[in-house]
Amino acid sequence: MSGETVQGLRRDAVGLREVLFQSVTAMAPAAAVAASIPSGAAFAGGSLPLSVLIALVACLFTASCVAELARELPAAGSVATYAAQGLHPTVGFLVGWGYVFVEALVPPLLLLQLGFTTAGTLHQEWSSYPENLWWPWALAGAAIIAVAGWFGVRASARFGTVLGVFEILVFLVFAVWLIGKAGGDNTLSVFGTSHTAKEYSGLGGVFAGSVYTVLAFAGFEAAAPLAEETRDPRRTMHRAVLGAALGIGLFYVLTTYAMTVYFGPDRFSGFGASGAASWEEVARASFGLFWVLVFLAVVNSTIANANACATVSTRTAFALARIRVLPRVLATLHPRHRSPVAGIAVQTVVTVGAVLGLGLGYDPVTAFLLLATVIVTVVIAVYIVVNLACAGYFLRRRRDLLKPVRHLLVPLLGIVAFVPALLTAAGLPVFDFVTELTTPVSYADPVVGVWMAAGVVVLLVLLRRHPERIAETARVHLDEPDSTDLPQNGAVQP
Repeated sequence: MSGETVQGLRRDAVGLREVLFQSVTAMAPAAAVAASIPSGAAFAGGSLPLSVLIALVACLFTASCVAELARELPAAGSVATYAAQGLHPTVGFLVGWGYVFVEALVPPLLLLQLGFTTAGTLHQEWSSYPENLWWPWALAGAAIIAVAGWFGVRASARFGTVLGVFEILVFLVFAVWLIGKAGGDNTLSVFGTSHTAKEYSGLGGVFAGSVYTVLAFAGFEAAAPLAEETRDPRRTMHRAVLGAALGIGLFYVLTTYAMTVYFGPDRFSGFGASGAASWEEVARASFGLFWVLVFLAVVNSTIANANACATVSTRTAFALARIRVLPRVLATLHPRHRSPVAGIAVQTVVTVGAVLGLGLGYDPVTAFLLLATVIVTVVIAVYIVVNLACAGYFLRRRRDLLKPVRHLLVPLLGIVAFVPALLTAAGLPVFDFVTELTTPVSYADPVVGVWMAAGVVVLLVLLRRHPERIAETARVHLDEPDSTDLPQNGAVQP
């Protein structure tokens, strides 16, 4: 049967360092420390370091499941392939459908933050700079990410590595400085329950803080879609996913501890709240021009995160397009760099459209909150499915490798850990610390519902007309020749 040959992604292009920082930068450590994690202080107060430690343990359960599956199933489809192999190809398709959608929304989310953070800081320094002139910075970030992606995974991954090293070093130096300045105020009591906010005392406040903190870990799985472009992927993926989750988790614990003891545990519940102190303001007040490095690290973090997630979305889209469950054009590769150029073009259009459409239609902060709610709702649901897939895969397909604790108990604990975070992200007031979403952020749930309903319709059409394409979601291409034959009739030749 005649067919046209489509090249695969570039094999052996990157190693452990690059894929490790793919996951690291996808977690946006500087932005998370400065913005995401302090949201838990309203509940945990000065016991926030304990909340972060609990969130780290919770996230390691799911990171372990992703790492186990990445070692067994090194595929650009990553979570979609895991769900297809461990549960059912139809589940794999729906996971891929949702995952591509939200990962494509992460770059506009981060570039909105880049825009309003930069504009706000410039306005604070020079009042003549308009605070609402945020969009040129967001568009500049979109251009940088598109160019990095165009030149292939090697260029974009090394770019992400440099950015990741910078932001981590800045906050590590600042954390050590804060601990030194705290002097005799350093105390391990912040790893207990005695400093929680008055309204949420004891373990309840710590648990509430950990639920909000767990969202800062999202992205630890971002190394997995690079499997087909990585040297020794089975070993490298496993180490990268677990290493990123553990390393950045400890980074979060250290930096949160440092700011808590410096600022004061008993008044930390107000840290980061509207009109209260923030990381940048503490640096301004106490450490002179060091605030510039903190500001640059946060800006750097938004670009690095957007770059990493653009890589995730385009690789996942490529994996689904080559088996024809997404439009075939998304499998188009650059002849030299072997980068998914059509996917990068679509990603850039989505980014610019979402940034300008939502940012100017509402305002950049509101647009950021709307996109963030959409993203974390789907990503956490994907994590829950991946935990199920881990148990399913080793029970159904690799019973010879089954380890009850690692492959059954750990996935169960991962599900339990992420269910409260899912309910919180969706704004469902199951717990007393969950705030009901307000308009337009409340549009997030209908947006997710409509997108997934559309996915179900596409799934039903494909099952009726091309069931073999859905079955292909479970296919691992890495062990095949460095090309994929796609015959004219659209079926993938085995």
